[in-house]
Amino acid sequence: MQDDGINKPHAIIVMGVSGCGKSSVGEKLAEALHLAFVEGDGLHPASNVEKMSKGIPLTDEDRMPWLDLIGKRMQASLEKGEGIIVSCSALKRIYRDRLRAAAGGNLLFVYLEGSKALLTKRMGERKGHFMPVSLLESQLATLEVPTGEPGVVTVDIDDTIEGIAAMALRGLSTLGVMP
Repeated sequence: MQDDGINKPHAIIVMGVSGCGKSSVGEKLAEALHLAFVEGDGLHPASNVEKMSKGIPLTDEDRMPWLDLIGKRMQASLEKGEGIIVSCSALKRIYRDRLRAAAGGNLLFVYLEGSKALLTKRMGERKGHFMPVSLLESQLATLEVPTGEPGVVTVDIDDTIEGIAAMALRGLSTLGVMP
């Protein structure tokens, strides 16, 4: 059995602030890599969704149980020998490190990066999402950009979903994830 990670199933988190396209890009990556996709927002407890829908930023204490649920989902998939893709903001390094620990270190990130103007525009165009545009500012203030962290691919979002996903796949291939 090879230990180079090439044929090993991976957990991949598509991360970034609200409006960057985590769900859409995550679905495209899951399709291309033939992996399960989990919408991280769907794992938020009702109390978190309620806070965000009222424009109240989440605290670290609010986020930790949610991150632990995401971690358990990734761990269960990897234990079955299956890769998985999850959308999760993963705004702070401590969150990403908590997720890395849950995945036994077998976790890669696709960081979707974009300008505040583009993010604001995209959030304004979304229909039926609980996250108001007003929370973008707090997310940007909370964001610790993952530059220099291991296993991170950064992709600019000023493109189509297909173009962003293609760039992410190219980046992931350099980390040993092959479509």
